Amino acid sequence: MPPGLIRDSLVLVGRLLRDPKVPRSRKFALGLLLAYLASPIDLIPDFLPVIGQLDDVLIAGWVLRGLVRASGPGLLRKHWPGEEDGLRVIMRLSGV
Repeated sequence: MPPGLIRDSLVLVGRLLRDPKVPRSRKFALGLLLAYLASPIDLIPDFLPVIGQLDDVLIAGWVLRGLVRASGPGLLRKHWPGEEDGLRVIMRLSGV
């Protein structure tokens, strides 16, 4: 894993949220994700070992993947703050 990947990914998400070219539906989905993660209501209760947290991780990955894919490679390159290696990892994981 390239150094700074998590920090660079958080910066990327923040920049994509401020970019008017990113579809509002994807920004809205990210807002819903944050509300879901902050909510005490859960699809699978967290007290169940492993699977309780796994649903949160899968939903978060699905929403973030949608945000990255909807942005496209051009916006990703424009807003990526880190090394090229990290961007390649993000693009490969999201299928861009």
